[in-house]
Amino acid sequence: MKVSVRKGDSFWYFSQLFQIPLPLIKASNPDLNPNQLAIGQEVNIPGFVLQNYVIQKNDTLWHIAQNMSFAVDALLLLNPTIQPTQLQIGQKLILPQRVTDLVLSNENNYSYQKMMSDIQQLVTIYPFIQTQIIGKSVLEKDIVELLIGIGPRQKHTNGSFHANEWITTPVIMRFINEYVLALTNNNSIRGLNLLPFFESNTFSLVPMVNPDGVDLVLNGAEAAGNLRESVLSLNDGSNDFSRWKANINGVDLNNQYPALWDTEAARKPTSPGPRDFPGYQPLTEPEAIAMEQLAQQRPFEILNALHTQGEVIFWGFQGLEPPESQTIVEEFSRVSGYQPIQYVDSFAGYKDWYIQEFQRPGYTVELGMGVNPLPISQFEEIYQETLGIMLATLYL
Repeated sequence: MKVSVRKGDSFWYFSQLFQIPLPLIKASNPDLNPNQLAIGQEVNIPGFVLQNYVIQKNDTLWHIAQNMSFAVDALLLLNPTIQPTQLQIGQKLILPQRVTDLVLSNENNYSYQKMMSDIQQLVTIYPFIQTQIIGKSVLEKDIVELLIGIGPRQKHTNGSFHANEWITTPVIMRFINEYVLALTNNNSIRGLNLLPFFESNTFSLVPMVNPDGVDLVLNGAEAAGNLRESVLSLNDGSNDFSRWKANINGVDLNNQYPALWDTEAARKPTSPGPRDFPGYQPLTEPEAIAMEQLAQQRPFEILNALHTQGEVIFWGFQGLEPPESQTIVEEFSRVSGYQPIQYVDSFAGYKDWYIQEFQRPGYTVELGMGVNPLPISQFEEIYQETLGIMLATLYL
C-alpha cells in the first residue's frame, strides 16, 4: 500500500498509525531518506492492501475508522480530498486493509510461472522483500533470489536443484509468506518473535534453482520449447518426466560442483539423461554457475539445500566442516525429527563444494519420505518439519 507524505508525516508516525514496526517501513522504502521526506512523496506501507468503500447512510469517518480498527487519520491520509463533515451517500472512499492471512494457497503442481506470480504478489504487499536475478536457466528463465532482513548475518536456503523434487519450492514460498505475515502482524511463530531476527539476519532464499526441469516434470515435453525433441530422446521417447532430476540439458545440477567431481563422474552416467549425469566437466550449466557465484559473492554463515526424500540431513564433507556444524545439525534434528548423517558416499554437490570452499556449515536436507516426486498430500507434514529448520537457521 502506498501513501503520500503530508506536512509533518514521518516513517515513525506511519509506524504508529498503522501499527507496523518501524524497521519494516524503512526496509520497504530503501530509496527514501527518512530524515528528508518531501510532501507528496509516496511511501510504501507493508502488510496492507487498499479496498474501496461506498459511504452508507449515517456513516461518519469516526464510525468507519472504529469498525476498521484504525485511526481517523489513516482514512484522511488515503483520502486527502475528503471533507469529513460533508460525506455523501454513495461517495467512494479508499480504506486500508491489513493482510492477516496467507496469500499463497495452491502448492500443487508448483510451476515456475506460479512461483513468479506468487513472488510478485508477495513483493507488492511486503515491499521489504528484496528480489534479484542471480542468473538465467538454459531456457532463459530468471533464477530469482529473495532477501528478507536488514542484518549482517547472511543465511541461505534453496530448493528444486532437482526437477522432480519441486515440492521443496512451495515449502520455501510458504515459509516466506508466514515469515512476512508474522512480521507485519506482530505475531510469533512457534513462540518466536521474528522481528529481532529480521534486524540481525539477511535471509537469502532461492526457491527454484532448476526452473526448466521443474516445468518439464510438471508439464511435459512442451515445456522444453525448442529442446522438445532432445528431452524426449533423453527420456526414451516418453512424455512422462516424473523421474527427471536434471536440468533441461540432461545434466544433474547437484553433481556439477568441483568437490571430488572426478570421483563422482567416474561412477555416474557418461552422457546426458534424466538423472545423475554430472556434465562433461564441473560448472558447465548456467543454473549451477549462478549458485556458485551467489555463494562466492556472499559466503553465508549457514547454507541449506532442500531436497527430497529420506528425512535425513547430510552435514559433512571430507572433514572440512567446522565444529559448529555439528551443533547446528543437532538443533535441526531436534526441531524436525530428521536424522543427521555426517558423511555419505556421494560427492560434487552444492553443499559439498560449499563446505570445501568456505569451511562453513552447509546442509543437504532431504524432506519427506517416499518416491519422488513426493505427493502433494505430504505437503503439510513436510512443511511443519521444515519450518523448525528454517526458524533455527534464523536464530542460530
